[in-house]
Amino acid sequence: MSNRRLFSLLFIMIMMISGQGCSNENPLRVSSPSGNIQVEVFTLGQGQAAYLVKHKGTLVLDTSMVGFDFLDAPMLQTGLNIINSSKSSFHEEWEMPWGEQRSVINQYNELIVSFREEKNLRREFNLVFRVYDDGLGFRFEFPRQEYMRKVYITEELTQFNLTADHTAWWLPGDWDISEHLYSVTRISEIDAISKRDHPNLAQTYIPVNAVLTPLTMKTDQGLYLSFHEAALIDYAGITLMPDKDDLSFRVNLVGSWRDYKVERTTPFHTPWRSLQIAETAGQLIESRLIVNLNEPNKLDDVSWIKPTKYVGIWWEMHLDKSTWGYAGGRHGATTENARRYIDFAAENNIGAVLIEGWNTGWENWIGTPEREGIFDFVTPYPDYDLEGVVAYARDKGVKIIMHHETSSDVRTYDRQLDTAYALIKHLGINHVKTGYVGTIIPEGEYHHNQWMVNHYQRVIETAARHKVGVNSHETIMATGLRRTYPNIMASENLRGQEFNAWATDGGNPPEHLPTVAFTRMLAGPIDYTPGIFNIKLDPYRPDNQVNNTLANQLAIFVVIYGPLQMAADLPENYQSHPAFQFIRDVGVDWEQSKVLNGQIGEYVTIARQERGTSNWFLGSITNGQARSLTIKTDFLEPGKTYLATIYADAPDAHWKLNPTVYTITQREVTNKSELTLVLAPGGGTAISFHMQ
Repeated sequence: MSNRRLFSLLFIMIMMISGQGCSNENPLRVSSPSGNIQVEVFTLGQGQAAYLVKHKGTLVLDTSMVGFDFLDAPMLQTGLNIINSSKSSFHEEWEMPWGEQRSVINQYNELIVSFREEKNLRREFNLVFRVYDDGLGFRFEFPRQEYMRKVYITEELTQFNLTADHTAWWLPGDWDISEHLYSVTRISEIDAISKRDHPNLAQTYIPVNAVLTPLTMKTDQGLYLSFHEAALIDYAGITLMPDKDDLSFRVNLVGSWRDYKVERTTPFHTPWRSLQIAETAGQLIESRLIVNLNEPNKLDDVSWIKPTKYVGIWWEMHLDKSTWGYAGGRHGATTENARRYIDFAAENNIGAVLIEGWNTGWENWIGTPEREGIFDFVTPYPDYDLEGVVAYARDKGVKIIMHHETSSDVRTYDRQLDTAYALIKHLGINHVKTGYVGTIIPEGEYHHNQWMVNHYQRVIETAARHKVGVNSHETIMATGLRRTYPNIMASENLRGQEFNAWATDGGNPPEHLPTVAFTRMLAGPIDYTPGIFNIKLDPYRPDNQVNNTLANQLAIFVVIYGPLQMAADLPENYQSHPAFQFIRDVGVDWEQSKVLNGQIGEYVTIARQERGTSNWFLGSITNGQARSLTIKTDFLEPGKTYLATIYADAPDAHWKLNPTVYTITQREVTNKSELTLVLAPGGGTAISFHMQ
C-alpha cells in the first residue's frame, strides 16, 4: 500500500446521552486498545466538565476539571450538560520520512463528548480524547456558533489532579527560554520563582510558580508520567502551575502585553494536552504519542529533506578563539576559514558545514535596544564570499547550512522572510539554523506566546516553500509538528553544549543529559552539538570544561536524537584522533531504535539501526556515578555475526580528573551475545556494529 500507510476504521458507535445521564456516578468511558489505560468523562454537581484517568485500574489522575476564562464573556466552566457523545477506533501504520524509526503504529480509541451550557449563552464545545497504549491526548473543539465568534481566552482552566506527591524533573515556566538546568523535587517542593534572574541567560521571564513541559514524573510505585502538548498551532504555549495543597497542576498559558492570551475565531480547536504513561523509563523514549497526535505530512515532496552530520564555525566563537562580528580583526566566518572547514568535512564523511557570523550586523546584535534592523540576512561581511564558498562546498560534495540569527528582532525577520529564503533557494542550500537570542522586539511579546508561535509557523511554511529544513534555537518547545511539516528538523530548547564553554555556574553537570533523554527529548529531535574532544578547553577557556568524558561525548551521538548532528569541536582537535572514527561512521537517520536500560538523571543506553543498512550503533551515558551495565545484543539480526568496535572509558577515566582517556577494542558478537559496559563517573560507551 502506498506510503506504507494502512487505515482501518474498526467501528463507530454514536450515542445520544443526556447530561443528567453522565454524572460522575455514570461516566462515559474509553480505554486504550490494550485496555490498560481508561478515561472517564462526566459532569460534577454544578455542571462542571471533568475527567479522570486510570492505569490498570489504579487512578493516575483523579477528578480533574476543564474550562475556559474569557475577556468580556462569562467563564465557561459550570452549568454544562453533556448533549451527545461518540466513540471510534483507529489504526494506521505510517512512515517517517526521517526519524528515530521508519515505521510508526498509530492506534487509539477515541471518545468525543459534546457539552452545552444549560442556560446563559448556551455555548458548545467538544472534548476529544484519544487513548493509546502509551498514553493519551485530549483537546477542545469549538464549532461556529451564534454567541461565540471572536474569542479572547484569558486562561485555559485545564486541570491535572494527581494522586500523590510524585518525584518530578522540571524546568521553570519561563515565557522566554528553555535553557535552565533541570531540578528534581517532589511536586510539593517545586519553586520556579527561585530560578529567576539567571546570570547566564540572555532572556528570561518567570511570572508565576509554574513549570515548562515536557514535565516528567515518577510515582513511588514506579510508574512514569510525562505531560506535554502536541500540534501547537495558532495558540499560546502552556506552562503548568502546581497547587501544592491538592497536588494538582493547572494550565497557565503564556501571555503578552495584551489582557488576553489567545485570540481565535470559531470554528477552532486547541492543541492536544498529552500524558505519556509508562512502566519503565525507557518506554517514555520509545513512545511516539506526540507525533501521532499530529496531522499527516502536508508537504508534497520531502525527498530534499536529508539528515546529516555537520561541522562548523561555531564552537571557536564560544571559546573566544574568534568572533561573530567583523570588527576587531578576529572574525571567524571568513572565506579562508570556511574553506578549511569544508575541506575537513569532505575528507571525513561529514555532509555539511554551518557558518555563523557570515552576515553583517553582529557587532550590535545582543543586549541593546538599538539592535532592531541590524541584520538583513542577505549581505555578507567583506571577508566572506558567500557565492564562492557555496560553490567551493558544492565542488567538494559538501552542503552549507545557512544561519539566521534574528536577535529576536522579529519584525525585521518577518519583513525579510521571502527575500532571505529566496536567497537560500538560489544558493541550493537545504538547511538553515535560526536563532532568537534576546528579548523579543516588539516589547511585550514573549518567545512562547501565541504571537511568536504564529511567527515560527510562518518561518516553517516559508522554508518549506523554498525546500529548506529548519533547525531552530530559542523557539517554542517542539510539539510533534515535524510529522505535519517534516522540514521541522531539530530544535534546541535545552541548555546546550555552549554553556560548558562560558557559563559561570560550572557548566552542564554530568546528570544533565541522562535527565534530558527522559524529559526534553520526549518533545522531539534536539540539536545539542556533541563531540568535544578537548574536554578541558585549553588554551581558550581555562576556567571551564566539558563535564563528561570523551567516550561520553561519542555516545551522545546515539543517545540524544537529532537528524542534524554536529561534530562540534575544532577540526584540529579531530585530526589523527583514533576516536574520531566513530563520528565518521555513526548514522543520523534510523530504521529502528531500542532503549536497553535507563533511569532518569542516572544513566541510559540506546541502540539504533541505521536506515538503509544493517549497521547498528549504541550509546550509553551515566551521571557522576560510575556504573557497570550488562546489555544483551538481541537487537541484532539473528544468525549474523557483527564486528563490534567499542569506544569505552579507560579504567582511570573520570569526567573531572581524567576525562580524555579511552580505549578502543573489537570483538565479534551475535544477537545472543552479552556485553558489559563499564562507565566512568560522567562517562560513557559508544559501539558500532557492522555485519561481517
